Formats: sequence, C-alpha cells, structure tokens
Amino acid sequence: MTAARGGAVVTGAGRGLGKQTADLLARRGHHVLVTDLDAELAAATAAEIGSQATPMALDVRDADQVQAAADRIVEIAGGLDVWVNNAGVLITGEAWTQDPSAHRLMLEVNALGTIHGTVAAITTMRKAAGGGHVVNIASLAGLTPVPGEAVYAASKHAAIGFSLSTVADLRLAGIDDIDISCICPDGIWTPMLYDKLDDPASALSFSGKLLSPEEVVAAVGKVLDAPREITSLPKWRGAQARVGAASPRVGRALMPLIIKAARRKQRKIKDRIRSETV
Repeated sequence: MTAARGGAVVTGAGRGLGKQTADLLARRGHHVLVTDLDAELAAATAAEIGSQATPMALDVRDADQVQAAADRIVEIAGGLDVWVNNAGVLITGEAWTQDPSAHRLMLEVNALGTIHGTVAAITTMRKAAGGGHVVNIASLAGLTPVPGEAVYAASKHAAIGFSLSTVADLRLAGIDDIDISCICPDGIWTPMLYDKLDDPASALSFSGKLLSPEEVVAAVGKVLDAPREITSLPKWRGAQARVGAASPRVGRALMPLIIKAARRKQRKIKDRIRSETV
C-alpha cells in the first residue's frame, strides 16, 4: 500500500489528461483536489477515483478562486505537495481571423492560469515550509513556431518562460525545496484533439507521434521523482522543435511539406474512426 502523502491539486481534471493525472496522484498516496470549470465533470472524476479525491469547481482565470483551491487542499490534507497546471484551451486559425475574445481566452487560461496556479502553490508551500513540486503541462508549441496556432503557441511560450524564470527567482531567493517542471508534449489523443479532426488549421498537432494520455501521465510521474525543468515528448520532437526555433527560415521553407503530410495523417485518422463507428 502506498504511504500517505500531502495534498495535490490538478486543474482541468474533469476529463482526459487531467483526469488521468489526478488518478496517478491518488495512487501515489496524495489526496487530490480534482478541479475543473465544469463542476459536474470534476465531481464525476472524483467519484471514480474514490476517497482519495475531492471535487471543486475552479476557473483558473480567477486568482482568488485558485488561491481558494490551495487553501481547500490544506484544509483537507494538511498540506500541499503537488500542483499540476493542466487546464488548457486550443483555438486554431490565423491570429488575424480570430475574435479577440479567443485570444483573451487562450492567454488567460493557458498563461495566466498557469501563473495563478504556480503562485498559489508556491505561496502555500512556503507557508508550510515543506517544499513541493509544480508541474506545468505546456506543449511543443511553446518551443517553436506553429502555423495555425499562433496565439496558442504564444500562451505556451509564456507559460514556459514564466516557469523557467520563476525557478531562477526561487533559487536566487535561496528556496531550494520547491521545483517547477514543464511537460512539453506533442499532440495528445484527448477529447480536445479529437474535436480538431475536421479542422485543417490544427494539422500540425497531428504531424508527429500522437501521444496517449498515459504516456504524458508517465512523464509527470518521472519528473515528480526526478525534477526536470523541461521534458519534451517524444524527445526527438523536442529536438526538432528547437532546431526549427533556432532556424526559423529553414523551418518556414519546410512547413508547407510538413503541413501537407500532417493533413493527410489527420484525414486518415478521421476516416479510420468513421469506418470503425459504422
């Protein structure tokens, strides 16, 4: 039986990757606060996990709500060991074709939500003087240009930049017992990506190896055991992303071929799913 540990918070935990991450943390002995904008999804996930989970409706765009989540897990579990910023929004298309409300939503959920969660976690962990670990679910889009996902990429670049800079601030302040890790996965086969099968603007999300949520959850487990500031999944795609970011002209020259191949893959997946459901 896993030894009991302090509390954990997962945002966007009502389904997909967040749900499986919450389950992982419960199995590792944490009492998990399962948070989601959708209160019913949060409650359903917590019920599936069992006595090691408590649901809470949470809008990560609201700093007061986020701090309330941190306070709640301390009330329940006596402390906060792990905070996973998983809540995210992807709206595809060229930036100039999107409504400003779409820009605001992605930046507020993906970037500001990560900031709110990280700050609340650090504040709470420091009060307890017991340290802890913040895991931010970012994206390969935060490491390289991604046509069709410019604002989404901007939000993930912001999340990564914030995380790395905050680690530097922690260490300069002499705080060595709080870690921050960014997980940067390729496309993950979750409901969010499934909803993009008919969207040609999201083709690049299908261009590499489609990851299972289980693979990303396993990476979360690894960084909790051995903190690492940036983890790219798969590793070769992380290297490819960094090369593209370092040589943007080369990347842009190759992009039409990459997008064409990605759209073929996207159509094949859609056709396969349709044939399986007929």
